[in-house]
Amino acid sequence: MVSKHLKPLYQLVVNNFFIVVVAPVTAVVLLRKAAQLGPDELLSQLHGLRQVHVFLAVFLPFAMATLYFMRRPRSVYLVDYACCRPKSNCRVSIGSFIESARLSPYIDDGTFRFMTRMLQRSGLGDQTYLHPSLHHIPPHCCLSESRDEAEQIIFATVNDLLAKTGISPEAIDILVTNCSGFTPTPSFTDIIVNKYKLRGDIRNVNMSGMGCSAGVISLDVARSLLQAAPRGAHALVVSMEITSFIYYTGPDRTMLLPGALFRMGAAAVLLSTSRAKSRLRLKHIVRTLNAAKDRAYLCASLKEDEHGETGIYLSKDLVPVAGETLKANIAALGSVVLPPSEKLLFALSFIARKALGRRIKLYMPDFRTAFEHFCVHSGGRAVIDAVQTSLCLSDENVEPSRMTLHRFGNTSSSSLWYELAYIEAKGRMRKGDRVWMVGFGSGFKCNSAVWECMRSPSDVTTLCAPWADSIHQYPVKI
Repeated sequence: MVSKHLKPLYQLVVNNFFIVVVAPVTAVVLLRKAAQLGPDELLSQLHGLRQVHVFLAVFLPFAMATLYFMRRPRSVYLVDYACCRPKSNCRVSIGSFIESARLSPYIDDGTFRFMTRMLQRSGLGDQTYLHPSLHHIPPHCCLSESRDEAEQIIFATVNDLLAKTGISPEAIDILVTNCSGFTPTPSFTDIIVNKYKLRGDIRNVNMSGMGCSAGVISLDVARSLLQAAPRGAHALVVSMEITSFIYYTGPDRTMLLPGALFRMGAAAVLLSTSRAKSRLRLKHIVRTLNAAKDRAYLCASLKEDEHGETGIYLSKDLVPVAGETLKANIAALGSVVLPPSEKLLFALSFIARKALGRRIKLYMPDFRTAFEHFCVHSGGRAVIDAVQTSLCLSDENVEPSRMTLHRFGNTSSSSLWYELAYIEAKGRMRKGDRVWMVGFGSGFKCNSAVWECMRSPSDVTTLCAPWADSIHQYPVKI
């Protein structure tokens, strides 16, 4: 209890060490020295300084500061974003999903009971969305249905974003798209260029196979391209999940979980190097990849079962691999975002542990001192629970993730934007607030993006906001 009372004072002193300690001590020392010398001696020493010394003292710091700002990469800003809310005929309840599974010719009684328990514990609600092709018994999965699903969610989301920002399609200089498994030909970038008649010289990148963490990877790609483009350029990033392509209709229980959790959804994000009219500033991106280790590389993959049915396979190593990758990502991120007070406590505990043995518990930094909001990928109830426990987050910290899982399901790489939309729809975002987005993906990957709010949203119920008709119902008890 004493430490809880003293910790705010400790943080004030350590985090503001220069202002609280160094500056006052330096001022006292200088004033004392000046008093000892006296005004006549002090003026005499100042007159004795050579002009070259004065020039270097003034010019050198100015030149170094100018060089630093010239070489520093340009800042990248979020102009705005939009999340897809599919049509009402795509809505699927847990009951109807279970009933469809019961009537499937591939699922026996034991597998059906397994799926029922899995869905009841999934954290999903009755308002999630699947493409109409999956409402058939058996599901009607084919290339044309997957293309139809892709066009539905892409066009609806990009239309919303263009309406919100008022930007002309011809003003878009960079286009980056990503999807977990479906990779059509022509590609997603070609589909968007054709639909909106984007310029012929647009820089475009289409990514696939990156899993649910591809949204952050796309941000990193767009940031790099923007920093090399002329000032004021715009980048459009589109993240999506196409459920009709990866939906599994076989009996293998290790491949049933993704089909039960994944739902259709998409997000479109407009980035720029221009600060004008921007809402968030992209401060950091930290990416961690463990694909060099076979255990991590094989823990999540798209494959065929013994009957030739395609689906996503999850190995028993997924949870420990995810924990190891998250730990590595946190270690890299913490070094750039945590305040000095948390770094010092961790360093002291690390030294004590090395000196006194394993009976000394390693201090877990409090990331709530670095962020006001957390967007943890809503990959499943177990994923959110594990991150909350490992980072000692409160229920309110992970509320956006749990409510997004309940309302929209796992929309893969776009889920982080539904969570950000939840925070804003609740009116919790304030100028200066910091947001941590963290996503997981096959390979195995853990990627983080850090944002700083530059201005609060003026209207939380903006055009076609995904939570506009349901935010008053949340949070719900799960």
